[in-house]
Amino acid sequence: MSVFSSDGRRPALPSRRLFVQGLAAGGVVAGLGAAGLPARASAAAGRGRALAAAPQVLQQQHLTLAIGESAVNFTGRTRPAITVNGSLPAPILRWREGQTVDIHVRNTLAHHPTSIHWHGILLPANMDGVPGLSFNGIAPGQTWHYRFTLNQSGTYWYHSHSMFQEQAGLYGALIIDPLQPPPYRYDREHVVLLSDWTDLDPGALFRRMKKLAEHDNYYRRTLPDFLRDVRRDGWSAALADRGMWGRMRMTPTDISDINAHTYTYLMNGTTPAGNWTGLFRPGEKILLRFINGAAMTYFDVRIPGLKMTVVAADGQYIHPVSVDEFRIAPAETFDVLVEPSGQDAYTVFCQDMGRTGFAAGTLAVRHGLQAPVPVNDPRPLLTMADMAHDMGAHGGHDHAGVAAMATPSGGHAGHGGHGGHGGTGPSVQHPASERGNPLVDMQSNATQPRLDDPGIGLRDNGRSVLTYGAMRSLFDDPDGREPGREVELHLTGHMEKFAWSFDGIPFASAEPLRLKYGERMRIVLVNDTMMQHPIHLHGVWSDLEDAQGAFQLRKHTVDVPPGTRRSYRVRADALGRWAFHCHLLYHMEAGMMREVRIEE
Repeated sequence: MSVFSSDGRRPALPSRRLFVQGLAAGGVVAGLGAAGLPARASAAAGRGRALAAAPQVLQQQHLTLAIGESAVNFTGRTRPAITVNGSLPAPILRWREGQTVDIHVRNTLAHHPTSIHWHGILLPANMDGVPGLSFNGIAPGQTWHYRFTLNQSGTYWYHSHSMFQEQAGLYGALIIDPLQPPPYRYDREHVVLLSDWTDLDPGALFRRMKKLAEHDNYYRRTLPDFLRDVRRDGWSAALADRGMWGRMRMTPTDISDINAHTYTYLMNGTTPAGNWTGLFRPGEKILLRFINGAAMTYFDVRIPGLKMTVVAADGQYIHPVSVDEFRIAPAETFDVLVEPSGQDAYTVFCQDMGRTGFAAGTLAVRHGLQAPVPVNDPRPLLTMADMAHDMGAHGGHDHAGVAAMATPSGGHAGHGGHGGHGGTGPSVQHPASERGNPLVDMQSNATQPRLDDPGIGLRDNGRSVLTYGAMRSLFDDPDGREPGREVELHLTGHMEKFAWSFDGIPFASAEPLRLKYGERMRIVLVNDTMMQHPIHLHGVWSDLEDAQGAFQLRKHTVDVPPGTRRSYRVRADALGRWAFHCHLLYHMEAGMMREVRIEE
């Protein structure tokens, strides 16, 4: 159930440009008279004036966070949101490695329970903040006492794990300063928290997806596109391509489920027109802590005129990698160093993966400056190669081993031996639960992790692009043991029904995945869908392996593009019940989630 009331009427929509760019002063609104919303700054009531404020930073080890409803206006329409201490995003929490923190979270919502999950933080299961697994949630009028010790450092974030409250604004940055100096130097830092905002009731948006999943896919192929393909590929090949997509009931323009036709993209709670600004002095080395707090959006991030040196992924140090651009999946974090000099302003440009909109801000020597904002790149199209259909050479990237054809569910793709460490085997064995399953509309024969592939829309774009393959943890495998066993799960779905699951079994029908306390095991994920899925296992690290099965990169969220098979090691050292799910919020709510039990 959503926290938003709905009278069933379709409100007037803002213009497309305003929707994408947003209001320059968009944000939490002063003094609304709406029922159930706080009437702060009553002199501004009714005028829809947004309150501009620097992000609140809380550093106390003992603090209280109040979750409530506030009015916001990002697009010209005043809408309700869920906020923490009246702020969207929530306040930045800044602590120090080794501290024990006490957080009292008070629920001031009138009718709905709430929760906070500390994403990527290792803590006791009853402090993890997942209703139904960690605890029962925080009822209206109640307070929950979180208490845990910080045994790590880095850039993380926190968000609600109750229904769609994350989409409605309940998310914030969490920074843990290290006990030891980091392996790099910087003079100044900024948090860059990216997110997606919708004026719709998020519950209504989920219902819309269930009824009409292709709502935001405006860019269908047309007759001129078909004629162009005939000229390029020949009549037979063009017809065969259309036939394959038709049998899968999909289109190659299905890059993301929800895009800027519904969303306004925010940077630190600010619309592109609002021009969030991070200050610098020429010659300074700046640390930018990027966090993707979006519910459903992948962002491709670049700062024209500046190289970015990536020094940490998901809070963990890596060997520095210098790039022009990186893709950040929902729930991931990347720390990057930049050294601005030679001009007074640089645009931080974060376009969505489908190229329908962007978040943007500015690094500048003073407020009020703005550099040119790039136009979005051309819209990408999925190919059969993206979904493990071997189309031959593809841009010189790691598509070798994409050995067999993506097929509609019920076909004969993928039978045979096991894939082996890191997914290097010749074929894929699909679980019996996928066969004839009305909630599974396709399968792939992905046998490779494709860690060196920049991804759809980023290949051969003239810029150096970060890949998982380019990142290596600054430390060796902290466990050191070879995995004692392996669990393979397939990411499955049905596009038209907007049904998502592991192995074709939605969360409500799935048995828990049981791990033995202390064991070192391997999880293999095979993406049988045409969508990317950022997969998050609570409570423990996910230690990504390379194609040969060797430890490569410590993560808390592992992105799994279509047509890939990725594996990671898990040390089951945290007793309790843990969530394991896709971090696309509506995919999780639609069933792509499991319970993991770590037991003695």
